[in-house]
Amino acid sequence: MESDCSVVVILMISPTRLKPLIGVNIRYVAADCASGHCVALDVEGRVYTWGKNKLLKRMYCRIFESFRGQLGHGDMIQRDSPTIISGLSGHKITKAGAGRAHTVVVTDDGKSFAFGWNKHEQCGTGSARTEFQQSPVSSQVSEVTNVVCGGDFTVWLSSVEGSSILTAGLPQYGQLGHGADNDYNTKSSSVKLAYEAQPRPKAIAAFAGKTVVKVACGINHTVAVDSKGFVYMWGYGGYGRLGHREQKDEWTPRVVAVFQRKNALPPNAIVAAGAHNCAVTAGGGHLYMWGKVKVNREDWMYPKPLLGLSGWNIRCMDSGVSHNFVGAEQSCISWGHAKNGELGYGPEGPKCAANPKKVDVLEGMHVMSVACGSCFSMVVVDRTNVGDKLNQLDVYDGKASEVGTADVKAKSPAPKKGGAEFSSNKRKKSEDLSESAEPKAKVPAPNTGGAKASSNKWKKSKDSPEFENEEDESECGASENGSDDDENGHVEEKKRGGGSGRRGNGAKEPAAGKGTGRGRGRPPSAEQKSMRLRSGGTGGKKGRQRKS
Repeated sequence: MESDCSVVVILMISPTRLKPLIGVNIRYVAADCASGHCVALDVEGRVYTWGKNKLLKRMYCRIFESFRGQLGHGDMIQRDSPTIISGLSGHKITKAGAGRAHTVVVTDDGKSFAFGWNKHEQCGTGSARTEFQQSPVSSQVSEVTNVVCGGDFTVWLSSVEGSSILTAGLPQYGQLGHGADNDYNTKSSSVKLAYEAQPRPKAIAAFAGKTVVKVACGINHTVAVDSKGFVYMWGYGGYGRLGHREQKDEWTPRVVAVFQRKNALPPNAIVAAGAHNCAVTAGGGHLYMWGKVKVNREDWMYPKPLLGLSGWNIRCMDSGVSHNFVGAEQSCISWGHAKNGELGYGPEGPKCAANPKKVDVLEGMHVMSVACGSCFSMVVVDRTNVGDKLNQLDVYDGKASEVGTADVKAKSPAPKKGGAEFSSNKRKKSEDLSESAEPKAKVPAPNTGGAKASSNKWKKSKDSPEFENEEDESECGASENGSDDDENGHVEEKKRGGGSGRRGNGAKEPAAGKGTGRGRGRPPSAEQKSMRLRSGGTGGKKGRQRKS
């Protein structure tokens, strides 16, 4: 019944309806905490995608656009309006997952199709002859019941006995769960590491005698729940996101001790994973979270109940880079850092929330599905019993795609309602600037953004008493770009560590002088240039003499 009366709402500073989807019965939305594209499924099994059709990469302090085709339309054109994937018109799609730059879907007859970036063979096609697939191609897995995507890997759930969970893609941090990260030296005389990807979906041996029923992925970690209610985690361990009371990477599934008793989680439990955290719902109306739960607060090294949501009947939830969304009862609840308004509080609302807070515009609506991307949120609400509340929301019709050209660099950004307030901030976007960026250490990033936050004079919120008694925006104002990730962080640690000793290096202290919060690609100031010239550094007198 619920799938026949739903509408998608995307948050553009404040909740806004998408004009192309008005009147369409959307039942599910998907995004990844590292993705810049959106996926929506309607009740008829059609797939709509929109957003970025490319990946941003940083090389030598410059940013390059690399087109990947993750929208699945047979081209590499960015789309600002939901568009049906014609290549899947002969199939009824029931599930979908979105990664950093790839998308995977599941049909009602258990088949799986993928499109987008396949450099790390995360599409599961069994081949990496091409780095990207612009149109849907078949993944080599059968009897699929669900699919979720991490940054550069994919996890399938299957009804095949003994193979209930399969993974493919990048194994760099053990996120595939096969017992190794498959690293090797590129040359005999080099310390540079590469990683042998898993091209074909492979069943995780540790679950051979178990049945996995729920799974969620962060950028480089995975959480799964079996039919007995046990919770397992593996992959990158920074910030305690694996819940094992330590920051060690795990290459095979490991039971989370807090949920080690049988039937620890009920059958209707909800599982979610963000860039730096994880969450599950347990009996008694408790929501447990661990990892980097609140911006600029101490990391939770093991699952703890989030008291602000105790007793709520949580229906769905998801996490992005630094924000969280929950659909519970007749409310939509969010918290975290919102550099682009992804919390949905509106242009006059707070720019961050340290504790759960209702999205007032959506109060009284039945939320059916939520999805959080790198800097956006999507919500699906039931149309019934909402009166004219939906009609009071803003409507965004998007821009028409420029069919016939893949050059989207000249396009202006899509207009945002109330975006004028943010035009002066010009904050650095938290986009996918590397293939597998991970935090370098557990220690909090230096509070370099505090001054900026104070200068913005953000208006403090007046929160509902049932959620919190305080709201200190200074607690989440320091993480201005919404992410603590250093694009080379964990990779550099592994280079220094070498050998088997890397297993215990889940997070290390940053080297002196690093982690200052400055952008790596920023040009030096005039004062720095003059100092370099006086000292004869690179690009100074020597450089000019050589050139002459």
